[in-house]
Amino acid sequence: MKNRFLLLLLFSVSILSAQKTYLHCGTIIDVETGKLLREKTIVVSGNKIEAVEDGYTQGGAADMVVDLKQKTVLPGFIDMHVHIEGQSSPTTYIERFTLNDVDVAFQSTVYAKNTLMAGFTTVRDLGGSGVNIALKKAIAKGTVVGPRIFTAGKAIGTTGGHADPTNGRRWDEMGDPGPKEGVVNSPEDGRKAVRQRYKDGADVIKITATGGVLSVAKSGQNPQFTIEEIKAITETAKDYGMLTAAHAHGDEGMQRAIKGGIKTIEHGTLMSEKTMELMKQYNAYLVPTITAGKEVTENAKKPGYFPAVVAKKASEIGPKIQSMFERAYKKGVPIAFGTDAGVFPHGENAREFVYMVEAGMPVMEALKSATVTNAELLGMGDELGQLKAGFLADIIAVQGNPADSVEVLKNVVFVMKEGKVYKK
Repeated sequence: MKNRFLLLLLFSVSILSAQKTYLHCGTIIDVETGKLLREKTIVVSGNKIEAVEDGYTQGGAADMVVDLKQKTVLPGFIDMHVHIEGQSSPTTYIERFTLNDVDVAFQSTVYAKNTLMAGFTTVRDLGGSGVNIALKKAIAKGTVVGPRIFTAGKAIGTTGGHADPTNGRRWDEMGDPGPKEGVVNSPEDGRKAVRQRYKDGADVIKITATGGVLSVAKSGQNPQFTIEEIKAITETAKDYGMLTAAHAHGDEGMQRAIKGGIKTIEHGTLMSEKTMELMKQYNAYLVPTITAGKEVTENAKKPGYFPAVVAKKASEIGPKIQSMFERAYKKGVPIAFGTDAGVFPHGENAREFVYMVEAGMPVMEALKSATVTNAELLGMGDELGQLKAGFLADIIAVQGNPADSVEVLKNVVFVMKEGKVYKK
């Protein structure tokens, strides 16, 4: 009797493990070619796509069928610039003194879920307190619902620079933060900061090559690293297999970052024609974050939303990002999709598609930038960003055709990540 029970148990487990999901897709967008594929079935086994078949095929009695015949199906989106720990509000600056890490951690789980439900199954987090590293691990374990995260941990800046965590503090509270805290002032500091982030569990390295808008500091555009410091950082990051990114609004800081070996330039607001040519020469990618520019411009108009020094920078820099993107795209600068979510509400990431299209980028190219391009930059080009056999089953669906109206991308109605349905 005992043996029969064990056999039945093993048989039941084998049936469950063999269960597949059949997605009946009315239209699939091949983001690599821009073609629309009609009446297809995506067969999902475990966490991967097993096959993409013609017509609406059926599985066995134990398999699950999902009807997406009236939907447009795409690979899960990848956002290369988010800050998953926080979200802009009139109380953001005071919360740096009132919230504990555990408070930040709890709120980050809400932001992570909102991001996933919007169809963004992978994100690159470009700087927080370090909670982002723990969140990445929790999502990977299945403890928390959210997108796959590649994180920079704490961004790297210079003393008084955009990523100096003590900007705006009283003198007696400023102290002298160093590489461990993400503040460097020499090539040696830069190498140590990269190695510390690797030790902490970060996946990518982010530096603040120029001043920024939201930091409590006067300049939003001055260069803040020497080329020697940047080279020390990028060379060390390469040794550790880490992708590099640079926040940059000012032109001189961008040029130093590109020549120093940085792969992605974030924002790029005041980018000149000369810098655009450098981007092409070095095969560096622009991550435009137009949505963030729009958001800070609007928030700067609200009395008391930002400290005065921040509101001034937001009013000057925010309105320029979309026009810069238009010029860069027409110039042939490589583009990677990224939004700076956290500066605006998490889950509204697809607004970026609308602004990119407004600036002249065709919908299919914008979709490719958020899938194929970003997957390749993350070193996941053979696993993410496409709906092909062998790829991870990150699959989303929208109502309508994005080629007819890019706005439909703002309303994702189906989300699967690694074969598990999160929104249906």
